[in-house]
Amino acid sequence: MRARHPLPRLWLMSDERLGDDFLGIVARLPRGAGIVFRHYELAASERRALFEQVRRIAQRRGLVLILAGSGTQAKAWRADGVHGRNRRHTRALLRAAPVHTLHEMAAARRVGAQIVFISPVFLTRSHPGAPALGRMRFAQLAQQAHAFGMAPIALGGMTAWRARTLPHAHGWAGIDAFL
Repeated sequence: MRARHPLPRLWLMSDERLGDDFLGIVARLPRGAGIVFRHYELAASERRALFEQVRRIAQRRGLVLILAGSGTQAKAWRADGVHGRNRRHTRALLRAAPVHTLHEMAAARRVGAQIVFISPVFLTRSHPGAPALGRMRFAQLAQQAHAFGMAPIALGGMTAWRARTLPHAHGWAGIDAFL
């Protein structure tokens, strides 16, 4: 991660559900927040163009911007980091990984992730019908993340209030919480 950014405690996970106000939501994030740019459903050229708009806002607002994709793509797009399970990464970038199980936690450690997005902590529209980890399981995974030197970020049905009730979380991320 670039030295100009401390590790964010608040993260926006981009998603098509954010709709037409997505750029407005990005512009309203507090200074120092983070964004994981996903928008997988867009055509490649549209995704790239939207990322560039978000990157310009992020630079002006002092936001950390991570691209879900490959390290090569993240570096080419001038992202601050890369999000995913890809074993190949670019050393200069912040590395984040999704984690749902202890096995995935170990995999995140092997790829050198500095941040793990542990989910779903609570029931969420992103994964309808999927069981939630709950507070106890989240705490176990978060403690494991801390032991590995990774920052655990709570994701899934999160709100600012719920985040404050999770003592082992470095921070939290959401989609619907920003709508």
